[in-house]
Amino acid sequence: MAKKPPRKALGRGLSALLGDAGAIDQTTLSGAPAQPEGKDAPDRLQSGRLPIDKIHPNPAQPRRNFREEELAELAESLKVHGVIQPVLVRPDPNNPGDYQLVAGERRWRAAQLAGVHELPAVVRELDDQQLLEVGIIENVQRVDLDPIEEADGYSQLIETFGYTQADLAQVIGKSRSHVTNMMRLLSLPERVREFLQTGQLSIGHARALVNAPAPVTLAERAVAEGLTVRQVEAMAKVDPLKVHEAAVAKAAAKPKKDADTRMLEGDLTAAIKMRVRIEHGAEGSGEVRIRYKSLEQLDDLCRKLAE
Repeated sequence: MAKKPPRKALGRGLSALLGDAGAIDQTTLSGAPAQPEGKDAPDRLQSGRLPIDKIHPNPAQPRRNFREEELAELAESLKVHGVIQPVLVRPDPNNPGDYQLVAGERRWRAAQLAGVHELPAVVRELDDQQLLEVGIIENVQRVDLDPIEEADGYSQLIETFGYTQADLAQVIGKSRSHVTNMMRLLSLPERVREFLQTGQLSIGHARALVNAPAPVTLAERAVAEGLTVRQVEAMAKVDPLKVHEAAVAKAAAKPKKDADTRMLEGDLTAAIKMRVRIEHGAEGSGEVRIRYKSLEQLDDLCRKLAE
């Protein structure tokens, strides 16, 4: 595992990276990165407008799902009001003169739909770790990530940069239990994750399914029947295999009917045109069960019994 990283102030949100307004160089960007000046240069910001074709998406973006209808609505708004909030970018390490999105990909996508050619932008020098951190923090604070995307983002920070869950909780401004519970969702089967990402199951349902003996079967039933979280929690405690085994054992323990009883059941069924079952009890007692399929059959049975 990588060496444990020093704690940063990123838990305070994007303001920790954007800094004070007075620290921003308000000159219009020409498309080339700012030249460092002195020992504090890496911490300075530039703001201005960038050609949209010079901005590329963040490969570490934790958000993968962008709903088309939401982008279309935002695009219509941008056509009327323009892009008010700047995107945050860093110089693209692979394409000199271009930039890589750190935060604001939804605005970037919508701007393209709206036919916008330039975006207001803030440029900052960030390393790969900060790039991933800010992407997660921005989306989590705005509730833009679905639960699986959020959990994947946490997993990347832990696996790539050696965070502990406690350190990660401090960085993102969440409780440690929140981080733990979110990451447990990654143990769910892919089918259950899909239900969660599409909103067919809530995060409460998903948490109940983490330790369920048959999570996919129970998830499909929850979606089909609209089960509540409490119902899923109760069902998740029952092992369907054990239930099946108990039913088989009960059926095996039940004494088989003799030939005379089966023949009598057949004769009665043929006579009244309804299914008849005879169950023998102790000391010669028992019961006769007649199954009817409609109220008309029940009326017919009552007439026959009254004759």
